[in-house]
Amino acid sequence: MAINLKSMSRKDLLKLRDDIIVELKNAEERERKEALEAAEKAAAKFGYSLDDLAGPGKKRRGRGKRGKSEPKYRNPDNADQTWTGLGRKPQWFHDAMAKGIDPSALEI
Repeated sequence: MAINLKSMSRKDLLKLRDDIIVELKNAEERERKEALEAAEKAAAKFGYSLDDLAGPGKKRRGRGKRGKSEPKYRNPDNADQTWTGLGRKPQWFHDAMAKGIDPSALEI
């Protein structure tokens, strides 16, 4: 299948590129499914399932999302402003430290 790219318009080339991207994703999904089926068949040959071979807790990848942290510090001047102690310190926390307030005094 020979395609003469030089004779195609820019619009046709863009359409071809988009079609190729879609088909590449479809091919990847199809190959992934075939690989999974082959792995399941190979595991079944020895009397196991893929879950048995992966072991407990091996299904999750990565760290996942962290739950929302509870506030650890509260602004004494504005009770609506809190900070978990994670990430960048808020300006009100810096201001309190500049006034000489001990961080333990700001703990909730």
